[in-house]
Amino acid sequence: MTMPIYNSPIFAIDVAEARRYAGLQKADFSQQLIDDACMEAQLLIQPKGIWQLYDYESPRQLLLLNTENTLSPQCTARHCKDNTGTSTNRLALQGDSIGKHLAGCCKVIVMAATVGEAIEKQVTKSFEEGRYSFSVLLDAAATAAVEQVADAMEKTIHNEVKRLGLAMKWRFSPGYGDWPIQQQTEILQLAGGSQIGISLTESLMLMPRKSITAVIGLYYPDAVPNCNGSARNSGIEAAASAKKHDCRHCSKLDCPARASE
Repeated sequence: MTMPIYNSPIFAIDVAEARRYAGLQKADFSQQLIDDACMEAQLLIQPKGIWQLYDYESPRQLLLLNTENTLSPQCTARHCKDNTGTSTNRLALQGDSIGKHLAGCCKVIVMAATVGEAIEKQVTKSFEEGRYSFSVLLDAAATAAVEQVADAMEKTIHNEVKRLGLAMKWRFSPGYGDWPIQQQTEILQLAGGSQIGISLTESLMLMPRKSITAVIGLYYPDAVPNCNGSARNSGIEAAASAKKHDCRHCSKLDCPARASE
């Protein structure tokens, strides 16, 4: 599978999602103001994405890295040798949430996406000019946009992995559940985020702010040989958590973007 940089444009920002990210289920903003913010966001965003494919050991929650994808010294991967004697690195993914989500998977896509800095600058400028409502809506539209970029990347990845006979789960990001946000450093590096201009602050905030990282678990459906060629039934376990993320299944009850039930 090739690992491209994703550059496809967004032709329309989802207005309903922008409203949700602004917490506007009940707020009384004019539809025209929301539409204007989404239109301006569409003109300002610079969508980019990138992803890489890695082998994964589900029981031990280990990402296996080849010699071309080793982590920098400040990262927390452990050095080891595989059963062929080839030097490799492995990264242990921490927390029960990510372990359960990737249960039954044998490969993992590590991805990053951003909509660039220009829209952030305009959000700040609008706020400084006293256009407070517009600034909030523009910021929310940018959030909706980066999620749309990630959704579009998932569709592209899905077409690729189908050719390998694999099925895929929905994306899962550092900070979800009990997966420590501290592993953002490794995930960003393994995705190749620096190639599309994403960096990380000392407080682990992605820059540009409207950026995301995530992993997507890949697994063979039931009754199909797994990654090392042996038969197994883990496809059932993997498929059980492969449904699209739903706010109803998320433990973060105070999330301002939580969809109403």
